[in-house]
Amino acid sequence: MRYRCLIVLVLLTAACRPSPAPPAQSAPPAAPQVNTTPASGPAPDGMVWIPGGTFWMGCETCNMPDTLPAHLVAVDAFWMDATPVTNAQFEAFVKATGYRTVAERPLDPKDFPGAPPDKLVPGSIVFFKPGMQPDTLEDVSKWWRYEPGANWRHPDGPASSLKGLDDHPVVHVAFEDATAYAKWAGKRLPTEAEYEFAARGGLDRQLYAWGNEMTPGNKAMANTWQGTFPTRDSGEDGFLTTSPVKAFPTNGFGLYDMGGNVWQWCSDWYRPDTYALATPGVVTIDPKGPDASFDPQEPGARKRVVRGGSYLCSEHFCSRYLVGSRGKAEITSGTSNIGVRLVRSR
Repeated sequence: MRYRCLIVLVLLTAACRPSPAPPAQSAPPAAPQVNTTPASGPAPDGMVWIPGGTFWMGCETCNMPDTLPAHLVAVDAFWMDATPVTNAQFEAFVKATGYRTVAERPLDPKDFPGAPPDKLVPGSIVFFKPGMQPDTLEDVSKWWRYEPGANWRHPDGPASSLKGLDDHPVVHVAFEDATAYAKWAGKRLPTEAEYEFAARGGLDRQLYAWGNEMTPGNKAMANTWQGTFPTRDSGEDGFLTTSPVKAFPTNGFGLYDMGGNVWQWCSDWYRPDTYALATPGVVTIDPKGPDASFDPQEPGARKRVVRGGSYLCSEHFCSRYLVGSRGKAEITSGTSNIGVRLVRSR
């Protein structure tokens, strides 16, 4: 069943509930390493070589149970897009193939028994600022709504457009849309382990993709929310919605937007206990995730991992730009802050 009208994404539920500012990180043990694997050839256009290595996956200080326990993981070398897929890149795919995203297709009445026909219209889930601060941050309907006519071409609804947004990340892409684009581009979605290793950029057990300080030297390093969520974003980082994919500095591997701006799909099914299944004291080699998803909060929903957080994440609400944190999204849902980034095996 499609959950586009039900708003059943991690960023709309448990993963975006209030979370305290993370405590200072303790000194990491000496174990991980970045390999010296040479590039397998000339860099494909727009991609960066990730040499592989061993790292501590997870986050012991994030106050997020699904990131525990931190455990040693090794990944092989691969190529990764330097940025999330942009609107211009996705438009080239659509022009070449005639592809229509999930958000652009009519809803099937069989999936929504009893729903009025006039409500079964294409659309997607859009963030909006409520007029006043909600009494609780548990009711996500206060700032998310299903918007008929919202899709990648119209990110805020039918009256919006992509004018001036060619270099912004494409949004409103469901998992099916992400995999269709990957097939056309001759690439694939990253595993969750590949994403986290790449996001760390050679840094071990750091809080962010750029280190342990959120704003080193008072400099914004990512597109996130500043202020009181969901009513006031001060825009101190320069942006109130998505930003150009190269607006902020790269991490140690030369990758942009590995934290903040938009969530990015991974190939792994989501389970909150995935890390608990790792064998203690043994390095897990190139994990691909569980065979199926399970989220006890929504047992019937099929969810994949999303990574990186978004411009809606803040220090006190949904701080999932933390490099060891995890997200989850129902596979047929897209929102105004979910995008995609691809990899290629060496």
